[in-house]
Amino acid sequence: MKKSARLSLRLQIRSFKNTFFQFNDLPFKGLLSDKSIESIHKSGNRRETVFTPLITLRAFLFQVLSPTGSCKEAVAHVLIERIGSNCSENTMNTGPYCKARSRLSLSHVKEMVKSSGEKLHHNASTDWLWKGYRVMLVDGTTLLMPDTLDNQDTYPQQSVQKAGLGFPIVRLVGLLSLATGSCVDYAVGSFQGKGSGETSLFSQLIASLGTANLLLADRYYTTYAIIALLLKQRTSLVFRQRSNVKSDFRRGQRLGAKDHIISVKKPRRKPVWLLDSLWNELPDEIFVREFSVDGVVYISSLLDSKKYPRNSLAKLYQQRWKVELDFRTIKTHMGMEMLRCKTADMVNKEIAVHLLAYNLIRANLSRAACLNDKKPRYLSFMAAVQLMRNTSSLCITLSGTLLGKLILPLLLAMTETEVGNRIRPNQPRVIKRRPKAYPMMTKPRNEYVTP
Repeated sequence: MKKSARLSLRLQIRSFKNTFFQFNDLPFKGLLSDKSIESIHKSGNRRETVFTPLITLRAFLFQVLSPTGSCKEAVAHVLIERIGSNCSENTMNTGPYCKARSRLSLSHVKEMVKSSGEKLHHNASTDWLWKGYRVMLVDGTTLLMPDTLDNQDTYPQQSVQKAGLGFPIVRLVGLLSLATGSCVDYAVGSFQGKGSGETSLFSQLIASLGTANLLLADRYYTTYAIIALLLKQRTSLVFRQRSNVKSDFRRGQRLGAKDHIISVKKPRRKPVWLLDSLWNELPDEIFVREFSVDGVVYISSLLDSKKYPRNSLAKLYQQRWKVELDFRTIKTHMGMEMLRCKTADMVNKEIAVHLLAYNLIRANLSRAACLNDKKPRYLSFMAAVQLMRNTSSLCITLSGTLLGKLILPLLLAMTETEVGNRIRPNQPRVIKRRPKAYPMMTKPRNEYVTP
């Protein structure tokens, strides 16, 4: 006789954790707590027998990790899982899955992104740190989505584009760990308008930084308000100096050749994203370190030139580029550059699920690195995705000793594809494959269609 279609909560939680290698005897255990998984379960429709909240979230995660990213593939994933578990088969109709997906709680999924990213970042091996600091990276990027009325109302397309010819666009600012690559926090907003800039969205993430963190950012973040807020909560920083600032190393407190401490005065105009109460609390003057290496000028809050030589700081800042590679991984390799959902609410959930899937992959790369004396940044992200995608059904159906025998060889396999030490000549930014010779769209699509 086949098992009941309604699985117990305990079995669902264990199945969910097993799928993503969340075992207590592996490093970074407790990345997904039972409490957070239970919160997902309680937020959904408990009468659902097939697409329960946890099964729906797991299918959603593998949907964003699949090459096509289609709902049909997610439903097929659930079908194979149920057949392997000796449960009654679900239909291949995507309607029930899409309805269950819309009932997922965005706040709970986003909280899972933050908690998993923070735990991965704070539990990183001390060998992966820089002089005891847990280095963080911040940057912004943009994503596109289907051209629907709901998406356009929340995330309008660029104003220079004609109606019907562009795509809605969302801005995303992410806070990522240098050691593990995990997304610790993120904020989204429209591409244009008040409160939509990178600095405005970053202001929502500052609270996620602490005294043990050191932040790397490009020159766009080098403003008095951001630096003062970070200094207020004792978060260290290394930024590029703004291009419109002329540095005079003859002034200030000299620390060495092209290395000095300068004062930055509080500007008269308050940034639009900062509350008046917070602005009034900031000091009239702050002191930062300014130094130059190979013609590039940097700003830092690490004032001790003997403990933190300028060449060492400049070498560390070169690691900031990895946030660009992380966004490329999320957008290009995971297919988030063009989102698929047709409502703004589902777009926000799709972004959260993408980042949760990204953190779970990063966690397994970190586990593999810990167990095999590697660094997670030097391991192939896509190799881990392919291994997890192909073994997910086995992780659900196997248990006990058989499941334990599967995990360690998989983690070892993740370390066999190293990417960080590849050396090749710089390649030109040109395209070899010619595009199709179709004309550009110059009017809305419905005007091309003849009745």
